[in-house]
Amino acid sequence: MADMRLIVAGAGGRMGRALIRAIAETPGATLAGALEAPGSELLGQDSGVLAGLAPNGIELSGDLWTLSKNADGILDFTVPAATIANVAIAAQRGIVHVIGTTGLSASDNAVIKSVTSQAIVVQSGNMSLGVNLLAALVKQVAKSLDEDFDIEILEMHHRQKIDAPSGTAYLLGQAAADGRGVNLDQRSVRARDGHTGARIPGDIGFATLRGGTATGDHTVIFAGPYERIELAHKSEDRMIFARGALKAAMWAQGKKPGFYTMADVLGIGTS
Repeated sequence: MADMRLIVAGAGGRMGRALIRAIAETPGATLAGALEAPGSELLGQDSGVLAGLAPNGIELSGDLWTLSKNADGILDFTVPAATIANVAIAAQRGIVHVIGTTGLSASDNAVIKSVTSQAIVVQSGNMSLGVNLLAALVKQVAKSLDEDFDIEILEMHHRQKIDAPSGTAYLLGQAAADGRGVNLDQRSVRARDGHTGARIPGDIGFATLRGGTATGDHTVIFAGPYERIELAHKSEDRMIFARGALKAAMWAQGKKPGFYTMADVLGIGTS
């Protein structure tokens, strides 16, 4: 079988460069294009050099329509506006769209799902194997414990991260909400300040820390009477997300149009 030809969106960013390195070391995958925002000062630069590799002859471009002409998929860890623009083109081209972008709104997610009758989309707030296994555990624990156990989600990322809470925190919060059979938007508490009053039973709390170069630490705490259960994942290198995204893309190739998650890719389910 021919190599899967992949475009990296946001190729000049930290995650984009990691994706380019991951493609270079993965049998069965090849870099077909490197996408950057129109007007970026990085346009025209060699994507291999930017990723710390030898020159590969693939320059950063702002034209996804042209890049996608001879591609099988796009790996997209960018920003919401860019991802939504990419969704339309990926759908028209009929290529796999792996979305790891965080900070997407409900309307953004509705747009993404609207194309899945004709497009193959794999979306996750976190592409790592460990985090998705953690989400499955969180759902099971939340299902097993009643509201005597309060759920709190603590996350820390590097100082440059622009959205909060993280997409992974939302992923874990959704797993907890699914386990409890509640609506996360209605039961989540994402900020506490001042005289808040007592904690409402059944709420799912979020706490956000930012600083240094932390790639991503997440802890889900089940705090009950006189005991706590803590489930945690600590990321040491963003290459775990890049490798997970590659796994997702290669798994999705040839699948029927639809909306998929990393639980589907890994075959772990969430029930």
